[in-house]
Amino acid sequence: MKFSRRDVIKGMGAAGLTPMLASGCGSDSGTNLPPLPELPEYEFDGTPGPETMFEHGVASGDPLPDGVILWTRVSPEVDGEIEVWWEMALDTEFTQRTAQGTQMTDSSVDHTVKVDASDLVWGREYYYRFFVQGRQSPIGRTRLAPSGDQASRLRFGLCSCSNYGFGFFYGYRHMAARSDLDAVIHVGDYFYDYENGNFPTEENQVRLREPAGETITLEDYRTRLGQFHRDPDLAELHRQVPLIVVWDDHETANNSWMGGAENHDPETEGSWEDRVAAARQAFFEWIPIRETPGRRLYRTVKYGDLADIFMLDTRIEGREEQFSAIAFPPDQEGLPDQLLGPEQEAWLQAELMNSTAKWRILGNQVVMSFWNLGGLLANSDQWHGYPGARGRFMSFLRDNEISNVVVLTGDVHSSWAMDVTVGDGSYDGTTQDGAVAVEFVTPGITSPFEIEGIVNAIRDSSPHIRYVQEELSRGYVAVDVQADKVQADWYFLDGVGEGQGNQSFGAAWAGMDGQARLTEMDGPETDNEDTPPLAPPNLDIG
Repeated sequence: MKFSRRDVIKGMGAAGLTPMLASGCGSDSGTNLPPLPELPEYEFDGTPGPETMFEHGVASGDPLPDGVILWTRVSPEVDGEIEVWWEMALDTEFTQRTAQGTQMTDSSVDHTVKVDASDLVWGREYYYRFFVQGRQSPIGRTRLAPSGDQASRLRFGLCSCSNYGFGFFYGYRHMAARSDLDAVIHVGDYFYDYENGNFPTEENQVRLREPAGETITLEDYRTRLGQFHRDPDLAELHRQVPLIVVWDDHETANNSWMGGAENHDPETEGSWEDRVAAARQAFFEWIPIRETPGRRLYRTVKYGDLADIFMLDTRIEGREEQFSAIAFPPDQEGLPDQLLGPEQEAWLQAELMNSTAKWRILGNQVVMSFWNLGGLLANSDQWHGYPGARGRFMSFLRDNEISNVVVLTGDVHSSWAMDVTVGDGSYDGTTQDGAVAVEFVTPGITSPFEIEGIVNAIRDSSPHIRYVQEELSRGYVAVDVQADKVQADWYFLDGVGEGQGNQSFGAAWAGMDGQARLTEMDGPETDNEDTPPLAPPNLDIG
C-alpha cells in the first residue's frame, strides 16, 4: 500500500486532524509542506548477521508533535560496537521516506537502541524499521502527538500489572489489534521482580520467568525485560502503537519507597541505592522513554489543546515508607507525609497551573480516591496512607479551581470508577457535589486478584465509588478524549490461561467538561473512523 502526502492530508482531515504546516515550503494541493528528503538506501554486502538479530522487536514512545522515541535491541553474534541503521516513512512499503539515520550501540547499554527522531513534519502517522548486518527488523507503526487544535479527538489504551508468570498477555494483544489508539498509557508494574514460585505460587504458575531468581542486579533486570520484549503479544503492542510508560513498585521490588522496599533485604541483597540504580538503568535502556535529567520518570506529554498528560512517580521519587498496618482509622497518628516528594509536588502544581489544555490527565500508580472499609481506610500504600501529601494536592485543586482533572490508575488489579473527594465532609454522595476530579482504575493484564471478597464492602462504605466490577477480571481500558468529555470503556477477558483471552465490553463511565463527577454511559464510545492502517504482519525479517 502506498500513500502520497495528499492521501495523508486527506486522511488527517477526515479524522479531525489538521496537517502540520511549514511556511515557505513547497505546496501540495494548496497545503504548504516541505518536499520529502532525498535519503540514502540501506546497503550491505557482507555476511548477514544472525536471523535472531531483532528477536526483541521494535517499539516507540513518548510522542511529541514533531518527534518520537524509536527503540530496538540487537543480538549480534560477536560483542563490540555495532552501527544500527533506522528509517521512517509515511507508508508500509517505505516509498515515502521522511527520516533516516544511524546510531551506535554496544554492551554498555545492553545493545539497545533509542533514537530520538525529531523534525518530523509531514503527518502524525509513521512507519519505521531498523537494519543491522544485512538483517531487517519488523516494521513498526507510530503516531505523533498533535499540537494546537490539530486533534478534536484522542484515544488511549490504559493498562498496568503484567505478571509474566501468572498468564498470557491477551490484553496487550487486543490493544495491538486496535488501529484507533493514539498511544497506550502504562501506569506501572510493566514487569515483576519475583522469582519463580513466588507470586504466584509454584502450583499455579503458568510460565517460568527469566532469570529464575528475583531481579536484583543490572543483569537480572536486563534479562527479565528481555524476556518481556520477546513475548509475542507485548512485542506486537510495542510494534503497533507508541507507549507512555512509568513504573510502579515491581520494576524495583514489591512495596518499594525511596529508601527501601518490603521485598528488599540489605543483608542478603546489597544496598537499596544500588538496586534502584540498576533497575533505573535497565528501565531506561529497554523502555522507549525519552531521557530526562537524572533519569527521573515524572514528565509531561502534551497532546495539543485537548490534553496534557502528567506522568507521576508515586513510588520511588519522594515516597516515605508506608505505614505498617494495611488498614487504619482516618485519624491514625504517625502516618507518613511525602508521597511525591517536595520537588515533584512543586513540579506537578506548576504544570497544572500553567496548563491551557482542555483536559489534565494524571498517569498515576496508586489509588487516589478513598477506600473506606467499616470505618477504616484500606491499603496504606495508597494516597490516603499519606494524608499530608493527599491533603495538599486536594486543597491545591480546589483552592485554585483546577478543572477537568482525570486520574488514570493501576496497581490494584481491579476496575473502579470514582469521584475524587477532598475528605473533609464536603462531598455529597447523592448529588456528587464536592468532588475535585474523576478517577479511572484499570484492571491488571495478568496479575492475580488480591482484594477479591472485599470490593463490595469497600464500595458500600464509600459513596464516591460509582463503579467497581464485582466479579474481578483482567483486561484494559480505552480512554476516549473529546472536548466535552473523557470516557473510559472497560474491556474484560474471560481468562489469561491457555485457550482463553476472549474480550468483552464491561462498563463505560465519563467525566464531563466542567463537572468533577462521573456519569455512567450507555455503552462504549463509537469507533474512531479513518485511523491509519496497522503495520503489516511480520514476514521474513531475515
